[in-house]
Amino acid sequence: MREEYPRPQFEREEWLCLNGTWEFDFDDENRAGAEHWESGGHVLGRQIEVPFCFESRLSGIQDTSFHDRVFYRRRFEVPESWKGRRILLHFEAVDYRCRVFVNGRLCAEHTGGNVGFSADITDFLQEGMQTVAVAVYDPGRDETIPRGKQFWEEKSAGIWYTRTSGIWQSVWLEPVSPAHIEHVKYTPDLDADCLELEVELSQGGPELCLEVQISFQGEEVCRDRYPVLGRQVLRRRIDLAGEQIFHSAPGRCWTPEHPVLYDVTLRLLAGGKETDRLKSYFGMRKIHTKDGVTYLNNRPYYFKLVLDQGYWPDGILTAPSDQDFVQDIRLMKEMGFNGCRKHQKVEDARFLYHADHMGLLVWGEMAAPTVFTDRGAAAYTGEWLEILRRDYDHPCIVAWVPFNESWMIPQVDRDVRQQNYNLGMYHLLKGLDPTRLIVGNDGWEMTKSDICGIHDYSHGSTLEPDKQEFFSRSLRDKELLLSPAHGGKPVYAQGFSYDGAPILITECGGIRYAAAARGTWGYTSAGNEKDFLRQYEHVISSILKSDLVYGFCYTQLTDVEQETNGLLTFDRKPKCAPEKIREINGRYRNSTVAR
Repeated sequence: MREEYPRPQFEREEWLCLNGTWEFDFDDENRAGAEHWESGGHVLGRQIEVPFCFESRLSGIQDTSFHDRVFYRRRFEVPESWKGRRILLHFEAVDYRCRVFVNGRLCAEHTGGNVGFSADITDFLQEGMQTVAVAVYDPGRDETIPRGKQFWEEKSAGIWYTRTSGIWQSVWLEPVSPAHIEHVKYTPDLDADCLELEVELSQGGPELCLEVQISFQGEEVCRDRYPVLGRQVLRRRIDLAGEQIFHSAPGRCWTPEHPVLYDVTLRLLAGGKETDRLKSYFGMRKIHTKDGVTYLNNRPYYFKLVLDQGYWPDGILTAPSDQDFVQDIRLMKEMGFNGCRKHQKVEDARFLYHADHMGLLVWGEMAAPTVFTDRGAAAYTGEWLEILRRDYDHPCIVAWVPFNESWMIPQVDRDVRQQNYNLGMYHLLKGLDPTRLIVGNDGWEMTKSDICGIHDYSHGSTLEPDKQEFFSRSLRDKELLLSPAHGGKPVYAQGFSYDGAPILITECGGIRYAAAARGTWGYTSAGNEKDFLRQYEHVISSILKSDLVYGFCYTQLTDVEQETNGLLTFDRKPKCAPEKIREINGRYRNSTVAR
């Protein structure tokens, strides 16, 4: 059972995990609403282990057939010590639409399977035992909803994998006072040695004040109190500089090589009495581009990323344990990668927490629909706003990728309406989060983008020397590199052109190696370790030696079901010694210094 604290960047001491065994049933005939299953009269015929989806082995069900409507129920008790406070119920992720009932009464509704939501259930509680029920609708064949790699057909094939339906991240409770902190937003300003702090409160009032304590490696940096003055949103610019503390110095900045963090304690006081306390953290980190170069903390920085789809054999989109996140990050770093592109998935906040602390850059992406519709565009935009709100404070995230290979916007090359939507999403994300790079449409057919991200699988195998020579040559010739020759698609949509952004090969490789079963695939194949390393070295060294390219993302970290082009097997066994990959990744160019 997943029992770790689900929201580690906004942590309170008291909480109650509701993961574990729930009553469960399929509702294929859509009877739950009419028969009021939330009231407890209907006997649910199965049990499920939350937070694992019913398609997974760890759920205890492992049924991968289509069941668009499912129903959950469990009983719980509110601790006696929580009486007199407000009780919040949190769902970290439920795919796709859900209605939540407490003691038979509707208390929350949510649409969107990528990011969670909360409900104040205090007024729905009764004496003694409580019941929570969840009705979920996740249309498995609907291509208009954000679904990422979840296939809309019965069996996985190609780049499409097993679906995830219903609750797939943690469920939990916490008590809060009526006056409490609802949201915290940190915006570090490296150049000015200061932090902009924005805090949202449940209520205002002249008797309220906020105490902020910031420390670095156990040493207090600052402590101050700010009056709330009846406002529900408090903004403060906190000067972090002192006689002995210069935060723009390398030792004070967050990088993958030195992931240093500042610890924060926030206390809300009413008339001098504490009503809320939480622990948090932030990192002093800046990312920007200039003259075709990417900079981290004002120093040239070369991206060495690996594509990470975040699937597991037994949990599908849900990691079996918190340590699985740690293991994945450790293996990425051991292989010489400084970051990952989370592909078509919004990852669990626990992964981002470990990336913050262990030092791993993350490009954040979201599961996309496959077609463009008005309703789909509205839903997609809404979920992106939820992502920004949840994940803004993580220093590990340095880029947002709203679109990949024109998914959702398949006519963007020529269709002005889809081009405008693509531009609109770029400017929306840039307006709400100017602290990160926005990769407008990764792969090809770009409009506006901070990175010119090109997908190139034209490298060929060791049996295809002509292809290998062309791949290397294209990385030395800008006109060829920016042409459709290697990917079959124009790099920029009609009416748009290259504007000097840093060029990265944001998908490459995909070498199938040591596949154990028929029907598996990769972009090329290797029969043994020697051949695999020869192909890998050709791809990566060709990129590293190019003076036109400023980073890469290799496909991919792990095998996923029938796609066996990972550096690791699906169950995270390295296909060759990680130090061999690290040695190749470290050739020709220092990871933090431009050539």
